[in-house]
Amino acid sequence: MSEQTDRRKAMLTKALEEYSDVLVGYARKLLGDWDLARDVVQDVMLRLIQAEPLPADGALKSWLFRVCRNRAIDIIRKERRMNFLESPGERLSDGAPSPAEAAEMDDTILGVLNKLATLPANQREVLRLKFQSELSYREISEITGHSVSNVGFLIHTGIRNLRDKLRPTGLLAQGGAQ
Repeated sequence: MSEQTDRRKAMLTKALEEYSDVLVGYARKLLGDWDLARDVVQDVMLRLIQAEPLPADGALKSWLFRVCRNRAIDIIRKERRMNFLESPGERLSDGAPSPAEAAEMDDTILGVLNKLATLPANQREVLRLKFQSELSYREISEITGHSVSNVGFLIHTGIRNLRDKLRPTGLLAQGGAQ
């Protein structure tokens, strides 16, 4: 086999072993559907196989998340168009947990997730990438197309907004509000 083929095989193996589960979780948060999320990640892996040129050695993680995000956004746009054609009043789910998942979560986690869902989409996305996917500001910047400083601003603003939304409900620890 050629060096390029060996590199492609090693990169795909690494992507499958290290990132497939976390990508499915990320896509599920964007789409609100496990099956669609798995389809998106499968498509991401196919695109990695076909990628010319291959992502740089240190850029695989951000490349995978960016392709995953773009593919999920494509599906959301397509579904919005289809929903609009079928029933203009319907809207897509914003990724709220299913009743079975909600039953498994304790009240505090469910409350935080519900408040997170009320944040603007760009704040929700960077918070999920930072805290659920454990990405750096630079990686989030590469995935979303926002500058690194804008990512920092969105994370800071999102956390502040989330904290403000949690205070009145008592979901935030007692020690903070006056």
